[in-house]
Amino acid sequence: MHKKAKGQGKRRASIKRYVAEFAKASGGSAAIVFSLSAVVLMIAIGAAVDMGRWLHARQQTVSAVDAAVLAGGRALQVNGADAAAALEAADKYYRQNASSRLAVIDDTIAFSVSDDGMAITAAGNAYIATPFLKFANVEKLPLIPPSRSEFSKAEIAVGGNGGQNVEVSLILDITTSMYGEKLTALKAAAKDLIDIVVWEDQSEYYAKVALAPYAAGVNVASYANTVRGTIPSGTDTSPGRRNYKFTNTLGKQKTFPISTCATERTGPQAYTDVSPDTAKVGLNYAASNNEAQMKFPCPSAQLMPLTSDKTALKSAIDGYVANGPTAGHIGLAWGWYTLSPNWSGVFTGSSTPASYGKLTETGPRGYPLLKKIAVLMTDGEFNIAYCNGVVSKDTGINVISGSDRINCNAPNGRSDAQALKLCEAMKSAGITIYTVGFQAGQAANDMLSACATDATKVYVAENGDQLRDSFRDIALQLSSLYISK
Repeated sequence: MHKKAKGQGKRRASIKRYVAEFAKASGGSAAIVFSLSAVVLMIAIGAAVDMGRWLHARQQTVSAVDAAVLAGGRALQVNGADAAAALEAADKYYRQNASSRLAVIDDTIAFSVSDDGMAITAAGNAYIATPFLKFANVEKLPLIPPSRSEFSKAEIAVGGNGGQNVEVSLILDITTSMYGEKLTALKAAAKDLIDIVVWEDQSEYYAKVALAPYAAGVNVASYANTVRGTIPSGTDTSPGRRNYKFTNTLGKQKTFPISTCATERTGPQAYTDVSPDTAKVGLNYAASNNEAQMKFPCPSAQLMPLTSDKTALKSAIDGYVANGPTAGHIGLAWGWYTLSPNWSGVFTGSSTPASYGKLTETGPRGYPLLKKIAVLMTDGEFNIAYCNGVVSKDTGINVISGSDRINCNAPNGRSDAQALKLCEAMKSAGITIYTVGFQAGQAANDMLSACATDATKVYVAENGDQLRDSFRDIALQLSSLYISK
């Protein structure tokens, strides 16, 4: 046992001497290895810190840019004519939302209006400094991959491309006072709206427009016999015959022909959209002499129910001729009828208005599945109403002479008063009303303001450019806004 213990002691002493000698021989190399390992470890830890800072700054940047393009897109919706305001809104939102972000360098992120005013796009980049990775010759990291020159885009999607169905009725003034440049401006403005609202792809969601041009009445053309009241016994309805007899305000007998225009409803359904099976609309008897005919004819422009045929819509608008006084309440009523599901027995097939119930259903993007929109445009006060299908006794003398007015007052009262009652009923049904006054005067503008759904849907245009901008803005407000990339 003693010899064994002595042997173990010698071996331990030898190991200690070996370790001591190795330490003396390799001390410098070990220190280098340790130092290098420490540096690598510190860089790795620093890189993790830098990457964490980069990720946090990147998330904040992307969120700020997304908020900015949406803000800019919304500004375009409200006022598509002011691209500068949209860009200012986008830049403001970006700066505000990025204010709590870690400090960045070389921030070149900027915004632009693209797609013919239908989108706001962000481009550029920003970088975050890397205090640790710079030891590995990486002084900054881009927050957006350099290959993505455009990294956020808010698109204004209208009609069928916006995840909604849209039904729009354009109620357009084509009276005598619209003659010339004013009517030319209206045609351009209305066609602009149609081009924006009615997109080519109607496969999943649709966008349709109806036209209700009005002057002394609304020419309902082939729908006349279906929707109007009973023709008085003994009236000759053959073309060119004039034997509807009435007593004028001078107490004399007159004879007028039946036109294809419609006048207002009377009775308990005067301000509803019930089917003509329940309550007929009024007949219109056009004046028989040339002078009176020039003052209040049935417009040649005809009612057009809902359609997505842009060519047909624009062709109809191109054919508008200005003539006659302003029975705006009749135009308003027919604009409503083209949007009313109660009239599905009249406007059939692809022109059938959708159910009101769709207005409260939500689509996959969170928007209402359907919008029903009426756009009422006029250049002056509503000034003509009817009694028994003839211009009423209480219609102003400046509109039509007493010899061509019937000897009874309008049962529903003044045109503007009727219009406001119709506006309230339409809004209660869920229809959104936009109004546009075109050099209309204070009284007419006041009526339009009261008719509109709210103050943001009231437009006053004093020239053709402003009229066109107004219709474009309305079209953009009918749109959906979403980030496409």
